[in-house]
Amino acid sequence: MGLLEGKRGLILGVANDHSIAWGIAQALHREGAQLGFTYVGEALERRVRPLAEQLGAPLIAPCDVNHDAEIAALMTRTQEVFGQIDLLVHAIAFANKDELNGPYLRTTRAGFLLAMEVSVYSLTALVKAAEPLLAPGAAILTLTYHGAQKVIPNYNVMGVAKAALEASVRYLAADLGPREIRVNAISAGPIRTLAASGIAGFRALHRSFAEQAPLRRNVTIEDVGNAALWLCSDLSRSVTGEILYVDAGFNIMGLSSAES
Repeated sequence: MGLLEGKRGLILGVANDHSIAWGIAQALHREGAQLGFTYVGEALERRVRPLAEQLGAPLIAPCDVNHDAEIAALMTRTQEVFGQIDLLVHAIAFANKDELNGPYLRTTRAGFLLAMEVSVYSLTALVKAAEPLLAPGAAILTLTYHGAQKVIPNYNVMGVAKAALEASVRYLAADLGPREIRVNAISAGPIRTLAASGIAGFRALHRSFAEQAPLRRNVTIEDVGNAALWLCSDLSRSVTGEILYVDAGFNIMGLSSAES
């Protein structure tokens, strides 16, 4: 029996086989979870569908989190396939590439609002729509980053968005706690994902992080997947509203690229 045998859940945010969300999906599936996946647009569907099929996903559906109607349609389909769900993984974030270089001061109003809508409000929108389907003891998980707490050059508006996302985790945990539904986040160390490639200078920063972290290495999507497995299982049944750092110890140094 796996840790998640008989559990059902949704994974939102897989882009390819280098995605943190894919590392999480693999770990959850390995321990018995039955998972559904989403995508946005035909290009992402071509990447996501083969991965989801590898894990025998009974649900592969479109969902643009900027549109409440698409979220509602996803939940209708989810209820048809799964009935209730025990797991909801939100691995969605976006900011315009031109907002992720130079000083934060140059952030535009439109860019700020877009980053907040996609990267922050989407968690609340999804949880609100999924609430009737969440089984008692369900686990909700999202992804944040060190840039929510410390200044990371060129992370800019995404750092502000991740800070708001972390606050949302705490408020949602308080709202759903009486139903024994847990809401947590993982703050992963730097990983070379499709999203990270949009941050100016990320490759150089990625190399330097391994030199500064106590474990002298960068984390992998498998590391994050195993941490997510713990947060989604009953082993962490008393943990909610928390940020779990999976970063080879980088955070304990109190370092940021702006300070070092």
